[in-house]
Amino acid sequence: MADPLLGRGAVFPHHGVMALRDRIAAQVRASFADPSGRKVTPARQDARLLPPGSVAFDVHADVTTMMIGGISSLLLQMLHPKALAGVWDFSNFRDDMGGRLRRTAAFIAVTTFGEKHAAEVAIARVRSIHDRVEGLLPDGTAYRAADPGLLAFVGAVEALSFLGAWMRYRDPLMRRRDQDRYMAEMAEVSRLLGAAPVPETRAGAIDYIRSMRPELRVDDRTREVSRLMLTAPPPSPAAAPAQRLLVEAGIDLLPDWARRMHGFSGPGLATPVVRAGAGGMSMVLRWALKAPLST
Repeated sequence: MADPLLGRGAVFPHHGVMALRDRIAAQVRASFADPSGRKVTPARQDARLLPPGSVAFDVHADVTTMMIGGISSLLLQMLHPKALAGVWDFSNFRDDMGGRLRRTAAFIAVTTFGEKHAAEVAIARVRSIHDRVEGLLPDGTAYRAADPGLLAFVGAVEALSFLGAWMRYRDPLMRRRDQDRYMAEMAEVSRLLGAAPVPETRAGAIDYIRSMRPELRVDDRTREVSRLMLTAPPPSPAAAPAQRLLVEAGIDLLPDWARRMHGFSGPGLATPVVRAGAGGMSMVLRWALKAPLST
């Protein structure tokens, strides 16, 4: 019998298909392993930080859209000079961009799916790091990673990016009330990190980021961090095409004005190919990771 996920006429023994699925799943999980060695143990919904039935449980369980949204989010966040400065001055991104991305993924996983106490410990750890991150921009302006307004910007961009990727590739007809429920859930996590004021609806977050555009800019630092992020080595040579596709989909997800600021070309003939490829990848990874964290 042909496997519908592998194409019409593709015939494989059952054990061969299972082995393929296991290899894909192992590679994906290795790519997202927390460099510190900490593992996220999924908790029952009534034992998590977010309440049972949270929209985030579905949105954050889709690996492909989270990777696309994460790439887009980082590209947008780095346009804020104060957000970029903390990375530039205190992060080892030049030597370990992959590790930084995995730590971010691990934080999202534990605050979404982990036991409430584990999520609170992770939030306290991040807050303690933020408290030590401060300095001066090249023009002499002071910055603090713990600044409530800066944290609100970072959180709003992240939530909008994850939601945007989910709606593009999984649920284009997502109800507005569910969009706003997701934004309110993410606003609560941002507040626990020290952000204020935090928009709680999708429209409110879009308006908030639009109001921040005069503060955004691109300079040599932005271009350097962007280059290192977009050219980070894949976890294995076999993963290189998939990683390139995710990068292109993340760029495609950016607002037009953000793509222009970065100097990326606008939507073109390749856009349908990128979106079709990313959609197909999402299907394959959902098949491989058949036991979603949200259950």
